[in-house]
Amino acid sequence: MKTSILEKQCVEEQYLNTQTVDEVCEWQIMHGVAIKNSDGTARHCPFSIAPMTMKRRVFEHLKTVTPMLTNLISNVSEDMPFLQSSLSSMANADPFFGRLMKMHAQIHGTEDAPKTALRKPLLLMRTDFMDDRQQGAKVIEFNGIAAGMGPFGQRANEMHDYMRRQWPEIYRDWVESPAAVPADNACLEQLAHGIASAAQDIRARYGTPTEQQEQRTFLMVVQKHEDNVYDQHLLEVALQQRGVRTVRRTFDQLSSQLSTGENQRLILKDIGAVDVVYLRAGYQYSDYFAPELREANCCHTLSQTRVFIEQHNVAVNATVGQQLATSKTMQMILTMMTAQELTRWGLSEEDATLVKSVLADMLPIHAEAITWFNRDAEKREWVLKNQGEGGGHCVFGDDISAKLATLKPEDYDAWALMQRLYPHERERPTIAVRNGEQTLVDDLVSEIGLFTAYYDGKPVTEFEGYAGYLVRSKPAKENEGGIHSGKGILDSITLID
Repeated sequence: MKTSILEKQCVEEQYLNTQTVDEVCEWQIMHGVAIKNSDGTARHCPFSIAPMTMKRRVFEHLKTVTPMLTNLISNVSEDMPFLQSSLSSMANADPFFGRLMKMHAQIHGTEDAPKTALRKPLLLMRTDFMDDRQQGAKVIEFNGIAAGMGPFGQRANEMHDYMRRQWPEIYRDWVESPAAVPADNACLEQLAHGIASAAQDIRARYGTPTEQQEQRTFLMVVQKHEDNVYDQHLLEVALQQRGVRTVRRTFDQLSSQLSTGENQRLILKDIGAVDVVYLRAGYQYSDYFAPELREANCCHTLSQTRVFIEQHNVAVNATVGQQLATSKTMQMILTMMTAQELTRWGLSEEDATLVKSVLADMLPIHAEAITWFNRDAEKREWVLKNQGEGGGHCVFGDDISAKLATLKPEDYDAWALMQRLYPHERERPTIAVRNGEQTLVDDLVSEIGLFTAYYDGKPVTEFEGYAGYLVRSKPAKENEGGIHSGKGILDSITLID
């Protein structure tokens, strides 16, 4: 009789042959699915040995609704009066977003004195979902700035296909549903296609006759001592194949290397005209902090570098407007609107109703809400969020009351309550591999991020704006599912009817 998976756990410490695990880890390193160590070496990204299973109708539903969400966010991000009026209270409560709002006013002016922003918006957005057991798939958050790891999403899909072909018996033992078929994922190619299309448009509109004969240039703004470089370099290689070269700079470097050229083009020292700027930095104060400048007003110079970029004829992701439009407070505002109210940003009422169906409940923080939460709320049904990007910014369960008690009234508008989602756990255990070590996980749940690409308000992929997916899975008992900052592992999707 065949030994069951759970019996294997009792029989041996190693669930898979060590050589098999080593070879999959080597496959990841060979294909760039890695994180850079501080000493310059690399380690593979943590991963699931076999993919999750999802109902095809749910996946297709998300592929349909996500471009509608992107269309909404794209239009909101260009609605200068709405952003400034609706986010003013949050900006007063959150110093970082207060700075972003001042930058936004420098770029766009005010409602009474508007300015024309020269940059063209390129929105490369990742919308993260969880498929709740009772309420179905719901949005966790919008990621409009530094929305990375799309290339890793495609590679995870390819890695599981490698497993299926190389070790079919092992794959069948561990896959959740052997009859399911892989969900195609061309995220790397589609993001590169969207960026290259934007670069081509900028060059065609504003390039000089000489520039038309030269390579298009993609400027990636990165953090100092970045460890997620391989994800970025995968995109660089895909762009190079499309005739676009990539240069990487920090805000600190750019503060002394940018100038204005003919046709109000953005010029990078020793490189020339820039066609697309892509921010993998800029979502936190430290990205603008340059202690050697000894500024009386912290972070002024580097934040002005970002303003300077948007005052030129260049495609930009993320614009300051996009960063504001994908904030947690804006997510809450849109969630609390009716479908009819959402139609003001170009959605049909049918599309707006569909968008509403995937927005999880959110509530603002004020004295009455705190009293209600402490007295009547089911604590495990909520998450407390601030405006922070990345992991470590959420408060769960009974810890929420303690956190609310520490907030001053002037802090309230920087926070929001959100319905907590409880996705389906996998029906079968699987193996997580981290740093070459195997762990059996019997309660794995998944967060599914769908990428979209819009340029100047229009879809710019081969699939009407949809650009692939990223799956991060984690044990259900863990709160933080990030690859860097939590217990998350790379995963992919198989579909069943």
